[in-house]
Amino acid sequence: MSRPGWLPAVAVVLGMARSGLAAAEALERRGVAVRRVDAKLGPDDDPVLLDGARLLVKSPGVPGEQALVVEARRRGIPVWSEVELGWRILAPRPFVAVTGTNGKTTTTELLGAIFRAAGRPVEVAGNVGRAVTSVDPEAPLAAGAAGVAADAWIVCETSSFQLEDVVAFAPRVAVLLNLEPDHLDRHGTLAAYREAKLRIFAAQGPGDTAVVPRGFGPVPGQGRRVEFRFDDPLPVEPLIPGAHNRENAAAATAAAQAAGIPGEAIAEGLRTFAGVAHRREPVGEVGGVRYVNDSKATNTAAARRALVAFAPATPLLVILGGSLKGESFDQLAGELHAGGRARAVYLIGQAADELAAALARAGVAAERPGTLAAAVAAAHAAARPGDVVLLSPACASYDQFDNFEQRGEEFRRLVSKLAG
Repeated sequence: MSRPGWLPAVAVVLGMARSGLAAAEALERRGVAVRRVDAKLGPDDDPVLLDGARLLVKSPGVPGEQALVVEARRRGIPVWSEVELGWRILAPRPFVAVTGTNGKTTTTELLGAIFRAAGRPVEVAGNVGRAVTSVDPEAPLAAGAAGVAADAWIVCETSSFQLEDVVAFAPRVAVLLNLEPDHLDRHGTLAAYREAKLRIFAAQGPGDTAVVPRGFGPVPGQGRRVEFRFDDPLPVEPLIPGAHNRENAAAATAAAQAAGIPGEAIAEGLRTFAGVAHRREPVGEVGGVRYVNDSKATNTAAARRALVAFAPATPLLVILGGSLKGESFDQLAGELHAGGRARAVYLIGQAADELAAALARAGVAAERPGTLAAAVAAAHAAARPGDVVLLSPACASYDQFDNFEQRGEEFRRLVSKLAG
């Protein structure tokens, strides 16, 4: 669809983390007067901040209940996510957008690899770590750098937080990988979380494609429906292991085909893509014990997938915990008990009490070292050759770390110290 090109004279950007900063800079490059608002910089709820403004761009970390957001809606001021703004300023470049509870980053990066294998100009952005608005054709370039090509595809990972506030966002290809309970502390109910996720399809037109799991229910929008499943035939077996990654590869293949990528390039991408950091990433071996960083497992579904990714006979020493997201840990605890997958469990962070209670109900013993450093030390002391020490927290990281990347890097550093 054609993209609305309107931008206001004055806009408020709420939240000055990575995406908020990129959005503010992109607007300013286009002559918009921007009021940068962040609780760390001063009051972020004064209605006066909206006076004269005709747009509020909201960072994904800001909930819809925040006072300035509520006031903007009351005044009839449009509220956009940073992804909505990025989609508009990057017109007419086509987007492939990927969402889901788990597998988003892997599938997004795999699609980037497939596009590159086809020789197609591509930019990978969104929730993967690079703000969409930073992929700005009007941004100044460093010496020797190439700008975003006029015919580039934008492969964009989108979270439920980003999709809450899309308005006209209509990716040429939109992908939903899966849908399981997550972020209930933010969305309140599974129904609200589902509604946010499905907004990825809502504005698609008849010329667009909606890629969904086989058997998934109806989705909004007018996109042509394409379904995938983990056992779909692929041109080659993907390099990244595990049934969950076979499913990610099937989704990426369907999306790439919808974007017109030839089969040989899809095969090359599947054959060569080695995965992403912090997702079941081997970070060292010490005394015959393997250490695996799955810090990106920020919900129970992701942690359960990590457990079954290892051979059933592999002894696992699992580090769980972090900040709470409103999820129940009972199913994870039950699977730890029923499968006997973990030889030892170590609990850290804010979620330790709730995890301990769920594990106790399931008959699973756990230690509570409290911090990641103490958990790594305890696991190192208990591990035997052939064991795997797995950081797969099943929780967000915000109690002790800025993000899951920082948590994963700290795990890597601690393992490196063990190796001497």
